[in-house]
Amino acid sequence: MSTPTTVRIALAQINATVGDLAGNAQRIVDAAAQAHAAGAAVLIAPELALTGYPPEDLLLRPAFMQGCAQALAELAARLAVFGDLQVVVGHPHQFGERGDLRSRSVVVQQRFNAASVLRAGKVHATYCKRDLPNYQVFDERRYFASGRDAGQGAVVFEAAGRCFGLLICEDAWFEEPARLARSAGADVLCVLNASPFHLGKAGEREARMVDRVRDTGLPLLFSHLSGGQDEVVFDGASFAVDARGEVAVRGPSFEEALVLVDLHADGTIDGERQPVPSYEAQAWGALVTGVRDYIGKNGFPGAIIGLSGGIDSALVLAIAVDALGAERVRAVMMPSPYTADISWLDARDMAQRLGVRYDEHSITPMFEAFRTSLAQEFAGLKEDATEENIQARVRGTLLMALSNKFGSIVLTTGNKSEMATGYCTLYGDMAGGFAVIKDVAKTLVYRLADWRNQQPTLRADGTVGPVIPQRIITRPPSAELRPDQKDQDSLPPYEVLDAILARYMEEDQGIAEIIAAGFDAADVERVTRLIKINEYKRRQAPVGIRITHRAFGRDWRYPITSKFRA
Repeated sequence: MSTPTTVRIALAQINATVGDLAGNAQRIVDAAAQAHAAGAAVLIAPELALTGYPPEDLLLRPAFMQGCAQALAELAARLAVFGDLQVVVGHPHQFGERGDLRSRSVVVQQRFNAASVLRAGKVHATYCKRDLPNYQVFDERRYFASGRDAGQGAVVFEAAGRCFGLLICEDAWFEEPARLARSAGADVLCVLNASPFHLGKAGEREARMVDRVRDTGLPLLFSHLSGGQDEVVFDGASFAVDARGEVAVRGPSFEEALVLVDLHADGTIDGERQPVPSYEAQAWGALVTGVRDYIGKNGFPGAIIGLSGGIDSALVLAIAVDALGAERVRAVMMPSPYTADISWLDARDMAQRLGVRYDEHSITPMFEAFRTSLAQEFAGLKEDATEENIQARVRGTLLMALSNKFGSIVLTTGNKSEMATGYCTLYGDMAGGFAVIKDVAKTLVYRLADWRNQQPTLRADGTVGPVIPQRIITRPPSAELRPDQKDQDSLPPYEVLDAILARYMEEDQGIAEIIAAGFDAADVERVTRLIKINEYKRRQAPVGIRITHRAFGRDWRYPITSKFRA
């Protein structure tokens, strides 16, 4: 068979929801219809597109695996109407029998992270992922066996005169799977992906795929998920690398898309090439996507935010409005005896700019009621963090009462620097259902606020301008829980704190190594001690969006009780 001049391939950059087998299958069918209408010979859906990623312990439930097998068969039948279009779908796959696990009378079934080629109503081939990641947010060895365990080699299928070799995510980060596919006759590599976003990850992916192309001499197609799933976000940006090692096609970031790739006989590629967003735009896109999908996929009618007049709550409000629209966001200002006038003035100003519902509820009567109730118990003792925490907990109670009554979820406003050092109150400002900026260090909070203000925005009054009042950005940060309080009364300057945090928490550097890099020993000891003693707080915090390569979540598993110092 002669190789055609050009073959069109479509990359289905879909937003799958974990466990929504019917909904995910419909997204694949819709993508197939578009691909068929556009003249594509092959459609490539992402890794575990049928189930969503990551399914976690759903994979351990027999009913779930049975449902996946049934959904795959039904999907294959539905795709038959598209004639010769071949559709590659990621899904969990299982071999063997299931017996009584307690008596171990039957060999336990092996599960695989798989990709199947669907054509003419049937499953024609199935490839099982060989390299299983078990680091950062990945935990695949808990659930899957390697394709090597099944004795499986490469899987190559033919379409429109070209031979496509299948790889799944981590397989393409190593040389062996791609070389096996080439040895089996592949002249194009197809990589199915569900690769959680972190800042810098998009560039890493493209660089590694370019390495695979240069190693094998084969063009490469990379199909990637888009959307949010609990704490992880998928940024889309599916792409194609031509035989010369150039990224020739790139899909949009943080949105669903059908990315069309025209592959020519000489290995060159044509198609639309979207630009790579800036650092701040990537962070913003991830945060907006995370909020939109957590609230949307879980069926909340909207969001409630405690708006303080400070930078953190202002940033969360701006993210929420971009994600949900002003009509689904409510801001509540809860002044105390220590709230500065400029705080409620700026909070009111920002709410008006964005057009959200805004209410003010003073916590002073409730705070004074607590003081009165505890006066005898606390007689002779000076006020300290106890009274500060009471204020935060009164606010948390009010917000959760509004959430319970009206159904909207409370978005917490603590940042990564605060979560690291425990500069937050359990059952107070930590009370809520989703922690939007828990992986955003304070210094990045300011960068994102400045970046958002530079984006042209039509405000509620019909004017175009910044959404965050400038004074919120420029004034010194304060929790306003006692007179003249500033964050730096309790913490090192955020530039110092965040640099230590990045080295210790994200890069795993030791205390001595950080001090040797030029940081003040007292600051390093103080910050690292705070990180360690506040693990108990973080364990009780809401889930939140991961945007760095190491967040306080799935990829941070430290003991609460520990005597290790370095």
